[in-house]
Order: sequence, then C-alpha cells, then structure tokens
Amino acid sequence: MENSETPILKDLVLIGGGHSHVTVLKKFGMKPLPGVRLTLICRDLEAPYSGMLPGFIAGHYTFPEAHIDLGPLARFANARFYLDEVTGIDPKKKQVICKNRPPVQYDLLSINIGSAPNTKIVKGATENVVPVKPIDGFVNHWNKLIERVVAAKGKTKIGVVGGGAGGVEIILAIQFRLRQILKKAGNKRVEPSYNLFTNNDILIGHNRKVRDKYRRVLNERGVKLYLHHEVKTVGPGRLHCVNGESFELDEILWVTMASAQEWLEKGGLSVSEGGFVKVKDTLESVSHPGIFAAGDIADMINHPRPKSGVFAVRQGPPLERNLRRALLGKSLKRFEPQRQFLSLISTGDKYAVASRSNWTAEGKLIWRWKDWIDRRFIRKFSDLPDMGDEEKTNIAKGLANEDVIKEISAIAMRCGGCGAKVGASVLQRALSQLAPIPRKDVLIGLHEPDDAAVVEVPYGKVMVHTVDAFRAFIDDPYIFGQIAANHALGDIFAMGGEPQTALSIVTLPFGLEDKVEDDLSQLMAGAMKVLNETGTALVGGHTSEGSEMSLGFAINGLVDRARILRKGGMQAGDKIILTKPIGTGTLFAADMRHKAEGNWIDAALKGMIQSNKQGADILYANGATACTDLTGFGLLGHLVEMIKPSGVDVDLNINAIPLLAGALDLVTEGIFSSLQPQNVRLRRAIHDVDSAAQDPRYPLIFDPQTAGGLIASIPDKKADSTVTELKKAGYKRTAIIGNVLPNSGRLEPITISS
Repeated sequence: MENSETPILKDLVLIGGGHSHVTVLKKFGMKPLPGVRLTLICRDLEAPYSGMLPGFIAGHYTFPEAHIDLGPLARFANARFYLDEVTGIDPKKKQVICKNRPPVQYDLLSINIGSAPNTKIVKGATENVVPVKPIDGFVNHWNKLIERVVAAKGKTKIGVVGGGAGGVEIILAIQFRLRQILKKAGNKRVEPSYNLFTNNDILIGHNRKVRDKYRRVLNERGVKLYLHHEVKTVGPGRLHCVNGESFELDEILWVTMASAQEWLEKGGLSVSEGGFVKVKDTLESVSHPGIFAAGDIADMINHPRPKSGVFAVRQGPPLERNLRRALLGKSLKRFEPQRQFLSLISTGDKYAVASRSNWTAEGKLIWRWKDWIDRRFIRKFSDLPDMGDEEKTNIAKGLANEDVIKEISAIAMRCGGCGAKVGASVLQRALSQLAPIPRKDVLIGLHEPDDAAVVEVPYGKVMVHTVDAFRAFIDDPYIFGQIAANHALGDIFAMGGEPQTALSIVTLPFGLEDKVEDDLSQLMAGAMKVLNETGTALVGGHTSEGSEMSLGFAINGLVDRARILRKGGMQAGDKIILTKPIGTGTLFAADMRHKAEGNWIDAALKGMIQSNKQGADILYANGATACTDLTGFGLLGHLVEMIKPSGVDVDLNINAIPLLAGALDLVTEGIFSSLQPQNVRLRRAIHDVDSAAQDPRYPLIFDPQTAGGLIASIPDKKADSTVTELKKAGYKRTAIIGNVLPNSGRLEPITISS
C-alpha cells in the first residue's frame, strides 16, 4: 500500500477495466497527481482485449496473451483495486454501490464497463442463448463446448446469431479451432454444422468488397448463412424466425446489438436507447457533472459511432486528460472521434481482411499486421516501467479551494501523541455504521461507551490474550480489515479457545475529514464482518492518523482449562497437518514490484480471509496433540517452536507442502519478503541443510505468512480422516506434510525429505 505524507483530497473512482481505463491507469502511474486517490472497481482480474478474442478462440493466443492483468497495472498506478461487481450508483451521495462491500465514495467517477449482446429484445433469448460478452463467461462456456463436441457421437449443430464483424469472426474462429481439435483427436466423423443468422446482410457498415469476400469465405468453409432471418423467439435448442422458419440447434451463441447494465439508468444518468450513458464531446455525462463514461458503454451524442474497441482505445487519452483537468478545476477539452477507421477482420486461420472506407486489402500479411498491433497494445500495459520510489508531495493548483487548503495546513500541523487521534465527530459517524455482535458477558462496551470495556469471565473458564498488528499491504481497506481480524484471531483458535472481545488499534492515512471517515468505515466494516461471524464483540479501541494505514487487535478469548491446546505436545508417530498453502510473503513482495499476476494475489487473499475457526474445531475434535497458526516466522520457524517444547524430531516432506499459485515462480526469480533473511537463520535446525537447499521449494519454508493456516500434529490413525474432513469444510489444500519422530538427540531436529 502506498505510503504518503500527502493528505488525500479527492477520490477518483474508475468502474470497469475497459480499453479506456487501462490507459487512464497507465498515464496516472506515469504522472501521479498528489492528493488524488485512485480506486478501480472491477469484477474481473484480467481485462480482455476484444480485438484478440477471435484469435484466442481460434487457439492463436493463450489466455494471458489476450488479457491485461489489472492487478500489477493498478499497483503501478497506485490505485486501490476492489474486486467486486457494481450494482448501482448514488450520485446524490456520490457513492458506488457494490455487491459484496460497503459503498465506495467518489469525488469524480468514470465508467468503462463495455457492453453485452442484447438478449432482452427477443423472447426466450435470455434463458436459452449464450452471449459472447461478458467475455469471461463466454470463455468458460467455450471450454465446455469443446469437451461436448469431442465427446459427441452425432453432429453438433452450432448457431451464431448476429452478422456483424463479431459474429462472423467468432463462427470462423470456432470452426477453425474445433477442426484442429477433432483432427488431433482422430475423430473426423463428428464435424459440427455451423449456422450464421442475421437480420439483414453480413458486415453492415463495411464496403461491398468486404461483404462479398466474407460471403465467399463462409460458403467455402461450409458455414450455412441465413440472411434476412430475424429471430422472433428462442426456445431450448431452437430458433424461431419472423419468416416462419424454425431451426433446431445444440448451441446458440448471441452476438447481436449491444446493451447496457440497467443500474446506469436506475442511478439517474441520462441514457440513450439501449441504456448507454449519454456523454458530451468531453466524455462527461450530459446529466451529471463529475461523471464520465467511455468505450461501448458511452454514447457521444454529437458524434455517434459503432460499438467497437477501436473507439474505446482512442478515447483513453482524452478521457485521462479531462479527468485530470476536472480534478484540477480546469475547463474540459472537446474530443471528436475519427469518422473513418481501420477494420481488421480475421478469418480464423491467420488470414485477415483490412478495410477503411472503400479501401480493402487481405492476406496472411494483413493478419500478421493485426497480430503486431494487438500484441503491442497488450504490451503497453504489461511491460511497466520502474518509476522509482521518490514521492512528489506538491499539491497541484486547482485541486483544492481556499477552505480545503486551510484544512490541509491543519493536517500538516497535527500533533503526535493524543493529538494524532482521529476527531471525535469522525469517529462517532464511522462507528455509528457498525453493529458489534452483542454478548451477555460484555457489561460495558461500544453499546455503552466508557473509559474502558468491562467483561465478565464465566465460571470454569480461563482467559486467553493475544495481540497482532501490522501495516496494510493491500490497497483495499475492506479486505485488509478482514485479513487483520483473521490474523489476530488465529492465536485464539490455535489454542482451542473461543474469542470473546476485541480492541482495535487503527492508524489511518492523512486526509480530509470525509476521506478519513470513509477509510475507517471501510476498514472496520471488513473487520466487523469477521469479528461478528466468530462471535467476537468489538468493545473499543484507539484510532489515530499517520503516513500509512495499519490495523491490529488485542483479542481476549475463553477456554476450558482442560481444552487448552499448546504448541508443545507433539508425540512420536503423529502426522503433521497444514490447513492452508504457503507463499503470501513472496507474493506480496512481488506485488509491490508489479511482478505478481492478479490471479495469484486474488487466490492468496481468498485464503487469508478464510477463518481458522472451523479448522481448529476439526483438529481438536480429532485429537490434535499440538497446534499453532502459521504467521511471520514461516513454516520452519513455527515448526521449531513446536518441536523444542515437545522434545521430538520431525521429518518434513517438502514435496507435500501446498504452495500458493505463483509462489514457486517468484522465489525462483529471487523475490522474497523483507522478513525472509531473519527466518533463514533458523536453517541451523535442519540436519540435511545442504541437500535440502538444492530443492527449488526450499526458500518457501522460510516465507513469512499473514493470516496463514494451522499446523497441527494428529495421531497417525486419525490423520487421513482429519484431512478429508478439513477439505470438506473448505480447506481444500489441506495436506499431511510430515511425520513426528522420537528425539534423536541431534542439535538439528528437522530432516527434509522429498
């Protein structure tokens, strides 16, 4: 997470990772605007490049080659990346409403979410067809279609509705790929039939030469072309056309007229037919100043253009320029898209046709040209320059008015000690949105604030105390709040305890009051989600300001004296179980350097927000003899903590240790957490350290973890069934990673096997 002494003055929120927004992110990364905080909200980790979709379907590109990884790009732009689906906006409150998190505040908003084929205009289409957009949904279906075609005993009938460039390219790409797959499988008898339906002619808007060319190509490839066949209704596996004809099909793909998400109009934005945001020549909404839109989701009222990726790409620079000017209070610049544009349409087999107005060219060389253009576009957002760590703190003129400048001056003069505390009014407003779980044993807490919380210890219970705190390593306060709470609770669960109460320790980045309040609300909403789910009552805390966000908790838990589960209790003959994969240290070290793939980080975060509560209960119920949670000391460090008081040796199977995706790749590249060198000092506990060090997985046993899983020793006879039970409970990567051995008397109690 960005560390900055510059106060946060304005929030620029980007909805969607479309072709225009990736340019905005890149340009803001190249030239930051101090005082402006960027937030990207997107439901996908990777942004597909529409121009490469047919090539991807045809098998010419891999998934990474045809997609932009938004995680490293957002990191490069110092943008918070919220992986979520937007369900609405509230322009009055200046909030973006999300499906799985609290509302996100904005000062300036930009929308670049693309479009999807309109299935609502035809009865039955929504239920019975597969739209080609959103692309991620289509890709999942495409993989299943391949499997069905290969396994089919009869002929699969594939229909594509839509005769534009998208429909023509898709059906030719599908045909090419399936022919290659079937040829490789030696199954030529089940060649599918291909059918293309269009209301009028194909490729309306392109010149006659192009249309004639593709009619010939489709005919030569055996694609049945149904011109002037407007679809009236769609049933399960059947198209009904206006002319009375019906067609039985196994697959119906929809590539028709684009449509927009309904929440745009419901949010009060002025929209055109189809629900697209009406924008001025400046790309700003005609109805709502401070809201911008670009790409397929926008309709330029003075310059209507087809829904094509080329316009979204061209709108990126003027959008970025006007967003920057709007933030600075400057007048916006007009943008007029070109009337004529170059079209490059592929035929599925590395052959393409180029057209611009009445000019046309075709051939394999044209496809190579298209391939070069497309790959160059993707590289712009993957080959990111190293911008260094020097921070620019001068606030640009126009970003703040006179009143705000006075507030900024006050921020700069804020004291340390109690003077660094967040103001009472801000704190009260943020906390009023939270609802800590009520507990009868909490006598005084947030429901009745006082100088301190007062809790009751039930008869027969003993208390378990722990505290954990760390700086934010991700830019999403809501997710970070969940991780920090899970991390702190881990010690309680590992000891067989039940959490009772929590006190928070919060540091928030400097900013205007409303920015600080929003950060606190997002952060504590995430933490509260975890605390409430585990029955932990938040009873108080301390909140202050600083250069970076941090969060910690002092947790009080209860446990029966006889139920206390310690680190030291391992017995010879036990199996060692690990409930979550490792690798968070190297992954987030790489993320800071823009070296980690977005899906790697997403998988790591999903593991970190998974509670250890149920896992601990399962381990205890199955007779765990010792247990601890895996955190900063790394796997080896925590094993040493267990071995010493237990008086045993351990055989660690390095091949059995579950690893997070990407972790092995990164340590092989030499990317490690800053804590790694300290953890490596414990290699002295390894008997066969020289041979063990030759294994590429070796560095990961020292990798520090955040909100990691549980390490436990389980009697041999219960180990396999315990693993099965843990996997059913959601700990999918649980594994037996070693054996507990009798004490050998060696100074090095750990042997590493493979």
